[in-house]
Amino acid sequence: MSNIIVLGAGMVGSAIAIDLAKNHSVTLTDLNSQRLDQLKIKCNSLNILQLDVCDKNKLQSAIKDFDLVVCAVPGFLGFETLKQIIEAGKNVVDISFFPENSLELDALAKAKNITAIVDCGVAPGMDNIILGYYNEKLKLTDFECYVGGLPKVKKWPFNYKAPFSPIDVIEEYTRPARYVENGNMITRDALTDCEFLEFDHVGTLEAFNSDGLRSIIFTMPHIKNMKEKTLRYPGHVENIKVLKESGFFNSEKITINGTAISALDFTSKILFKEWKLGEQEEELTIMRIILKGENVEGETEEIIFNLYDEYSHESQTSSMARTTGYTATAVANMFLDGLFAEKGVFPPELIGKHEICFNYIMNYLNERNIHYIKS
Repeated sequence: MSNIIVLGAGMVGSAIAIDLAKNHSVTLTDLNSQRLDQLKIKCNSLNILQLDVCDKNKLQSAIKDFDLVVCAVPGFLGFETLKQIIEAGKNVVDISFFPENSLELDALAKAKNITAIVDCGVAPGMDNIILGYYNEKLKLTDFECYVGGLPKVKKWPFNYKAPFSPIDVIEEYTRPARYVENGNMITRDALTDCEFLEFDHVGTLEAFNSDGLRSIIFTMPHIKNMKEKTLRYPGHVENIKVLKESGFFNSEKITINGTAISALDFTSKILFKEWKLGEQEEELTIMRIILKGENVEGETEEIIFNLYDEYSHESQTSSMARTTGYTATAVANMFLDGLFAEKGVFPPELIGKHEICFNYIMNYLNERNIHYIKS
């Protein structure tokens, strides 16, 4: 049994803490003490601690006696929090999905002789792990990932609910999308190149460019074609484009009746209620990963993985929390079991390349009824 501290008690962070508490001593932290008290009732074995991760001294003091830190703070806090964890000399599994390049912290992690495994979610996360595994088996030429979290019940006009903060979703709609085509990195606006795809259990979904490739742009430069697209119900993109083009996502302050406020803050406040996913609201996670490459016989081979996962009534845990959080707990347990001991910052594709790690993670998720079906 190890002593683990989880930073962030949101929907995903709480799922991580409760899963890890089955076999470890877990302390869950958050700035919101009321949220912590609610989770203590749900899982009595959790230890709870109110903590502001923005206070460097309190953060480093809080984590100093733990065997492993799991960082599940919001994306805008992620990079600096991860840096402070590494500065403190603590091994860490991170799912904060910050926009900065985590590999910039690699030299610091090596100097501190620690292991930092980042982007340990569903996407980024499991798509990287699968990519890393098959990069060792095939001479890959193409990688595509289509992924989305959706409510089971559609509500006009957006037909969408977010399992995390709307401002993080808006970031996905505004950050320029990078993809690789014929060996060249292309940057386009998010929400572009829409296409319609068919999925079992769901039907037709629309896919659009989003900036999801992250680390593999740098770790897999030999793959000539790579893209990731986000999935939504048809019609969602058009409604978001209306807001975007009308200035509702602008971050500049405007003054209304003597009060300065940005359009982005206003929009986030409105959408928080519109997009808020209920604690027991049914939703689903869907992903398709397509890999193409040359096998040892010199033949072109295509491998497809599909994921379809729903809200769990048994554990009262959302699908997005399960598929994201349990990837992180799989990696945490894998690390604590001694299957990966390299020092530095490692995105998931550098974990998946090791067959023993890949099999461990896939088996762990299968045990929790999360199935990546290969075809």
